[in-house]
Amino acid sequence: MAFLKRILDFYIDSSIHVALAAYALVRMTQHMFEIPAQTPVALFVFFGTIVGYNFVKYDALARTGKLPIRSELKAIIALSFCSFLAVGFCFFKLHFFTQLVAVLFLGLTTLYTLPFFPNRKNARNWKGVKIYMVALCWVGVTVVLPVVEAGIVIGADIGLKCIQRFLLIFALILVFEIIDLRTDDPNLKTVPQQIGVRHSKILGLMFLLAFYCLEFLRVQIETQQLLINAILVGILALFLLFASESRHKYYTSFWAESIPILWWLMVEFVNMVL
Repeated sequence: MAFLKRILDFYIDSSIHVALAAYALVRMTQHMFEIPAQTPVALFVFFGTIVGYNFVKYDALARTGKLPIRSELKAIIALSFCSFLAVGFCFFKLHFFTQLVAVLFLGLTTLYTLPFFPNRKNARNWKGVKIYMVALCWVGVTVVLPVVEAGIVIGADIGLKCIQRFLLIFALILVFEIIDLRTDDPNLKTVPQQIGVRHSKILGLMFLLAFYCLEFLRVQIETQQLLINAILVGILALFLLFASESRHKYYTSFWAESIPILWWLMVEFVNMVL
């Protein structure tokens, strides 16, 4: 059992799980706009998420010397290096304009991590900015990148999907912020720190309701997708309602981050059955 727990912890700590969530969201975008799944953008996002998230998590600690080099960390560094090579290979398979968009969001990620301005902290520590920047990056990477790579003209339907994805990611991040309320720096001014846990949950539920209702504004409304989205909203709403500071780390780092993967798997299952 201890061995299985070590494997699970490595799977989570090395950002493979969150990378699968990002991959699943890209595949959802491809499904919604009938984009062929063979394009390299999904793998680019998968490997890029591993590199980006590990960089965000371990860079500051490594630079300050507060992170001991254990065998697990060595394995994470090796995985990140291999992922860096893979993301570089996938990057050069993308169209030129997609590469430009990817570099833009890479810049946002770097700004989120490194202090560029004198006597300033990185964007991750800017008061009240974190949740909006993270949600914006996820929208760009999981919606805009695959759409641009497919050569689809960005119109009202894609704009609607961007808004929906932002609302969904925002509600999901609220679960993390509620769980981390005890350990987060008060100066971060996260949503729960500013408006409280109860109002954060209400806000998240309102965003989920808006996410679902916006589906009715699409050019083509699919009954199957409405049903799948209803299940998604119901599951995420339960995670939001039962979120508290006393929850175990797996509540968010594994189970909550599994929700985008479940969303994609539900679509794949329906497509396979029908």
